[in-house]
Amino acid sequence: MGLDETERCGWCGTDPLYVAYHDTEWGVPERDSRALWEKLILDGFQAGLSWITILRKREAFREAFEGFDPEVIAGWGEPEVARLLGNPGIIRHRGKIEATIGNARAFLAMEAQGGFADAMWAYVGQSPIQNHWRTLAEVPAYTPLSERMSKDLKKAGFRFCGPTIVYAWMQATGMVNDHLVGCPRHPQVAALAMPQK
Repeated sequence: MGLDETERCGWCGTDPLYVAYHDTEWGVPERDSRALWEKLILDGFQAGLSWITILRKREAFREAFEGFDPEVIAGWGEPEVARLLGNPGIIRHRGKIEATIGNARAFLAMEAQGGFADAMWAYVGQSPIQNHWRTLAEVPAYTPLSERMSKDLKKAGFRFCGPTIVYAWMQATGMVNDHLVGCPRHPQVAALAMPQK
């Protein structure tokens, strides 16, 4: 895309992987339930770490977690947890691995009740919130809406989905457009805001 790096949101720095993520993926509205769930899981794994760490390991995560197929993962138990704890390609954290299995079960229950993506996008009225931040300092770590979503996800059986994780996920999946107004991606992402039917 060749964005001017002086205009791009500063959080992605100059790492080519991070820049590509910013320029092509971050903030683009994601309406596929399974893809939304994968991103929520990866945001949970990111807790306490930098996002670039997760990006560098994303393909290894996808391989280790069977393409993030919730129907497969929901049936896992201790043997799979032990296998994953021995995988150096991913973040080896027992709590996060066990949460992913539970989150797969919670996801399937929500899918059966009308769809995970529809339920999540309902929080923003099915259309992305368009923010107009000028500096990174203005961008919140979480919002009252992410607090409510986090509470509801926990009630539904999800773990590793606190308000800050949920807000980062909302940003990544385009539920909110948090590209800075000076970034060329802000208007490009805003143009993708119309709900898909």
